[in-house]
Amino acid sequence: MSNVTKRILCVGASVLDTIFRVHDLPKGEGKLLPYDMLEIAEGMAASAAYAIVRLGGCASLWGAVGNDETGVRILRDLGDDGIDMSGMTIAEGARSALSTILVDDLGERLIVPFYDHRLHDTAKAFDDAEIAGFDAVLVDVRWPKLALAVLQAARRVGIPAILDGDVAPVEVLERLAPAASHIVFSEPAATSLTGLDDAIDMLLALRKKLPDTLLCITAGSKGCFWLENASSTVQHQATLTIKAVDTLAAGDAFHGAFALAIAEGLPLRDTMRLASVTAALKCEVFGGRRGMPTRAQAHDALERL
Repeated sequence: MSNVTKRILCVGASVLDTIFRVHDLPKGEGKLLPYDMLEIAEGMAASAAYAIVRLGGCASLWGAVGNDETGVRILRDLGDDGIDMSGMTIAEGARSALSTILVDDLGERLIVPFYDHRLHDTAKAFDDAEIAGFDAVLVDVRWPKLALAVLQAARRVGIPAILDGDVAPVEVLERLAPAASHIVFSEPAATSLTGLDDAIDMLLALRKKLPDTLLCITAGSKGCFWLENASSTVQHQATLTIKAVDTLAAGDAFHGAFALAIAEGLPLRDTMRLASVTAALKCEVFGGRRGMPTRAQAHDALERL
């Protein structure tokens, strides 16, 4: 494991979220009065990038915003928090992504996102030399054309090509998955690909389609399950017992920590432990990515795992 700070390229979503804290999620029509709220720039790739920065890595974000005030806010907020935004695309004629999110007292959330398809009409131009300047890439499913090109370039230059396999049309997941060297699926995404609902069964089914890929499924309070490359022996890592306040961006916390640990060369068990506690600690704080822990906080929490 090198002591040199690792550089991770994150590709995908950047969104301005308005998060409302409510006692209970709505069960029908009517008016709902929140007791707290926060506006924050995040999104899957953006929040993972912030997790990387908080854990001591360097993160660059390749995403797209519109040429509007929301886009200016997204670029400023993420840049101010230490993410390299120089590779972002400003899509003329498109509107920046927005989400309204409700978080209840159990930490569960309801998300209403808006993505303008024109944000991703084209893919950012780059060459292999640019990708070779990073120690790993992490892509989400929001900009499939660019995600696929980045994964393929990462494989060509020999660095980890990591896919955040979250919910997306099945054809998108099926197109991106074979290009990745490492995939961290959410349970719903793995279910959509396999038609199964047990994490172990899903991993074994996915192994048949992806025989040489490190496969992982995150399962919330049940921890995470994974298969090492070419293995059919499922491994499990428990997570911390916590009182969840806000589960928003917990998966992104896991993915960012996972990508950084892989780039640093941590053993897989240590990688899963770090990713698990990073995600758990994030859930103890309201405000989406604002709950990302530092490396010192994560290491302290490892003592409780």
